[in-house]
Amino acid sequence: MSIMNNPQIPLLEVRDLEVRYGNISALHGISFTVEKGEIVTLIGANGAGKTTTLHAITRLPPPEAPRLVSGDILINGQSIIKTEPHDVVRKLHCALAPEGRHIFGNLTVTENLTLATFSRPKGDDLKKGYEHVFELFPRLAERRHQRSESLSGGEQQMLAVGRALMSGCTFLMLDEPSMGLAPLLMYDMFRALKKLNQEGMTILLIEQNAKLALDFAHRGYLLETGEIILSGNAAELLKNPDIHKAYLGH
Repeated sequence: MSIMNNPQIPLLEVRDLEVRYGNISALHGISFTVEKGEIVTLIGANGAGKTTTLHAITRLPPPEAPRLVSGDILINGQSIIKTEPHDVVRKLHCALAPEGRHIFGNLTVTENLTLATFSRPKGDDLKKGYEHVFELFPRLAERRHQRSESLSGGEQQMLAVGRALMSGCTFLMLDEPSMGLAPLLMYDMFRALKKLNQEGMTILLIEQNAKLALDFAHRGYLLETGEIILSGNAAELLKNPDIHKAYLGH
């Protein structure tokens, strides 16, 4: 049986990951897994190391940036510590919708989506990809010819997710997708993400809104100052008194 089809091998496995920026230790040997088809969330306060974790997995910033990484990160059982960032997308089919969206405001919605298709094989049916994104996010379909700088914050977040999907990914990572969104758009976003998961997409979610994240996810990890201090079934974590006190206001 090939590694890709072995159900005993997690899609993502992070082993004893330690990250330093100069003299600052951002992650202190964290370990966690994401199984194929799961939604897993990392919750925690600002500065806990959540975004650093995603950057390590996606190989961003580039390996030559001033940092020291020890431990290992495996996708489908294969170490990616020395993998180039573009190969994480192109060969491993992992994509990130980053914090802050980072869309190209001077380009249209469609042009932003098209930029992500560099990783797709020649002859791939891009039309289906566009249709899928516009089905998930009808607001983008209505605005497909608009410059993206004219979109609302929520629509720009939809575009950031849609752009990640246009890479042809099977593993989607999201960094604070609810940040700055009005409640209605936030719930539209998470309904679309739930639909993606039901279609087979594996999702790793970084989110400060602990209740939203744990309501959405199957499993969760609580990250504090670079260490995972709690983990488990999302519904169980929602009931944890420490999480309630620190993150849910109870």
